[in-house]
Amino acid sequence: MALNADEQKVIDEAPNQLLIGGEWRDASGGGTLAIEDPATGETVCEVADGTPEDAQAAMGAACDAQADWAATPPNTRSEILHDAFKAIGEKADDLALLMTLEMGKSVAESKAELTYASEFFRWFAGEALRIDGYYKNAGNGASRVLVMRQPIGPCYFITPWNFPNAMGTRKIGPALAAGCTMVVKPAQQTPLSMLALAKLLEECGLPGGVLNVITSKKSGDVSEPIIGDPRLRKLSFTGSTEVGRKLIAQAADNVLKVSMELGGNAPFLVFGDADVDDAIEGAMIAKMRNIGEACTSANRFHVHESLADEFAEKLAKKMGAMKVGRGTEEGNEVGPLIDGAQRDKVKELVDDAVEKGATCVTGGSPLEGEGYFFEPTVLSGIPDDARVLSEEIFGPVAPIATFSSDEEAIEAANKTEYGLVSYVYTSDLKRALRVCEALETGMIGLNQGMVSNAGAPFGGVKQSGIGREGGNEGIHEYLETKYVAINL
Repeated sequence: MALNADEQKVIDEAPNQLLIGGEWRDASGGGTLAIEDPATGETVCEVADGTPEDAQAAMGAACDAQADWAATPPNTRSEILHDAFKAIGEKADDLALLMTLEMGKSVAESKAELTYASEFFRWFAGEALRIDGYYKNAGNGASRVLVMRQPIGPCYFITPWNFPNAMGTRKIGPALAAGCTMVVKPAQQTPLSMLALAKLLEECGLPGGVLNVITSKKSGDVSEPIIGDPRLRKLSFTGSTEVGRKLIAQAADNVLKVSMELGGNAPFLVFGDADVDDAIEGAMIAKMRNIGEACTSANRFHVHESLADEFAEKLAKKMGAMKVGRGTEEGNEVGPLIDGAQRDKVKELVDDAVEKGATCVTGGSPLEGEGYFFEPTVLSGIPDDARVLSEEIFGPVAPIATFSSDEEAIEAANKTEYGLVSYVYTSDLKRALRVCEALETGMIGLNQGMVSNAGAPFGGVKQSGIGREGGNEGIHEYLETKYVAINL
């Protein structure tokens, strides 16, 4: 399917080169990386395929710019971030269409992501002005304690394909606010959104070398020289736990400060006293946001046995009514999955559950024809050994299991190596607090289906990650604490 005039325009205007030291340049080896529209499986454009030599050059540029950027007045850093916040809003139509073409989500969802993404720039524009320390009298009265916060230094960011702008601004925002320079490696499936974001920041006055972007089909090859560079101070990654483990091991050699936002297996708990209709509304957000391709997506629904049938019927009716199709076409709500491999994995998980005794209430199959579409699917009567209860689905599939007591619900929710987010629906305040305290996750949506908020600390426990992004905590990931002992 050929792109229409508007689609071709945003593709033609998007940068397709590497950004190194303020210069847009081709890859040193001359190679290119094809970008595919997951709704058609067709190539829409090509971008530079960076090499290890390009990665070294980008790291060098970040290091060269570090001292000047750290010395840049907080007011200036704040103004650039706030200008970028406004610029994203002004260019949202084109940026959203570009994101949809490379990632697949509907244009409406792409615009929602851009709103969320821009909020990190607005939030950290303020945080740039609130970096503090303290001065106090020591206990002996004869000396003083001076504590200051300073930028940690050059950073390396690896961002995922599912939220190609928001996962970038969530890292770039606090780094810029703190006074750190960086190299960014976007996912090979969705580099256009990051390149467009870098161009926008450049237009907002960000000096050359502060933000460098390397696109490549071989992430490991370009990451190795950067992570191994003794001048690097910080590594931040959003992606799978499997890859995160490998990066943590690589970061150990130079004892880098790391932030890891990794996999999830979010439980969605519906207790017997919950308002079912409210829970359904929350479930639709928690499950179907971003086609289910989100680490925060509700991965498994644990519903009290007294409500399970009603919940399954109402959820199936809502999900089954969603319009599936190319995200650029008005009215389509569910776009394609990112690629054929992801679609096949979702089908494999659904088939496994059905073979083990689950009932497919709606959906259950990939769609015929071009693109990587999968029907919104609800499965009920999930047996304990079904893989959908233990593996991250990353697709529009809602498996429903039942419980009979609070203790059983909590045990089922915590029965995972992951601990990113949980969702809890109950009208009993005491139960809500007891359950929230007992759940082993870094975030909880209590009677709401979304936790994402630029002003709140995002992150997990157990094998879902290390550190926090956003909130008051977010900027501290990019600051070092220095203590000066003063003898008076």
